[in-house]
Amino acid sequence: MQELESLTREAVSLAGGGRRVIPILTAKETEVDRQMQICNSCRYCEGFCAVFPAMTRRLEFGKADIHFLANLCHNCGACLHACQYAPPHEFAVNVPKAMAEVRGQTYVDYAWPPALGKLYQRNGLTLSVALAAGLALFLIMAVAINGTLWSDQLGGNFYKLFPHNLLVSLFAPVFLFATFALAMGVRRFWLDITPATSGAPLTGPAAAEATDAVLRLKYLGGGHGEGCNTEDDAYSLSRRRFHHLTFYGFMLCFAATSVATLYHYVFGWVAPYELPSLPKLLGVAGGISLMAGTAGLWRLNRKRHPLHGDLAQKPMDLGFIALLFLTSVSGLALWLGRGTPALAVLLCLHLGAVMALFATLPYGKFAHGIFRTASLLRHAIEKRKPNPVGLGAD
Repeated sequence: MQELESLTREAVSLAGGGRRVIPILTAKETEVDRQMQICNSCRYCEGFCAVFPAMTRRLEFGKADIHFLANLCHNCGACLHACQYAPPHEFAVNVPKAMAEVRGQTYVDYAWPPALGKLYQRNGLTLSVALAAGLALFLIMAVAINGTLWSDQLGGNFYKLFPHNLLVSLFAPVFLFATFALAMGVRRFWLDITPATSGAPLTGPAAAEATDAVLRLKYLGGGHGEGCNTEDDAYSLSRRRFHHLTFYGFMLCFAATSVATLYHYVFGWVAPYELPSLPKLLGVAGGISLMAGTAGLWRLNRKRHPLHGDLAQKPMDLGFIALLFLTSVSGLALWLGRGTPALAVLLCLHLGAVMALFATLPYGKFAHGIFRTASLLRHAIEKRKPNPVGLGAD
């Protein structure tokens, strides 16, 4: 059974006088196939999210179809709570859990380089926090050797501790590798699911629709637009709102860094920047939003019903949330304590959190946003094509 889960095996068909390779489904993929066959017969949830309209365009579910649907699922839980065949029914239909298990496997299968795919299964809370703490401790020791660990002679200028060019040489390679690794992984995923989703190229209207769905987190509205189901079966928009705070907080922090880079290299305006400069405004707003969003997601993740997802991925989820939270909190603390003797310690803590976040980006929960965006793009393309004869419509 373990070999079925970990290896991609193939069968060769000679039907029709031709030779073609047919990917064999893993146990998790077979379970999604079983549940989709049941859902395709029922179709009660057809209007809930993008998964079910995409499902109705298919009579069979190959490996690429299953990978596409799994990453299209936003795990809102609406279909589970509406399903008459959900546990304890003997059919045991639990689409959010089945999709989450396959979704986690796709991160491993499409990781680049492939040998590092196993890091998804080890990138848990303890490892993430330990990595951030270890990097921060290393920097603290380096500063302590220079005798500037606790000093009021720095004048609020952290470049006296770590020169700008040194910071760039440390962080730029890690960030570029993370970006390249994610791009290579999602490229392989895109190439695999494209033939299974009409094969048509991306168009402007499809890109606009998918972008809207991503930016609004449309499918975290639940089946009725009232939000995800909680552990008590009630509707709540909390998950969608905290995701918004986290996503846009992260983007604001990234924008602050980007603007500061332009200030430094284009205009020659050297940091640190003060309020009301644009980098500072963006950074403070982003830090507060990111801190509030991750705190909320942590609370929701800890209390969520075990049937709502894959419990094996919870450590990875919490590890990513923790690193985002530590990055925002340490960044805000550094801003508030920059004029105090604690500057060096606060800077080391912040740099350790940021470096750990960058290092784990290609092999952690961050990947779910990238793969889900690719699936939403393919869905927006596919739905514009004529439905297969005799099958359902969006």
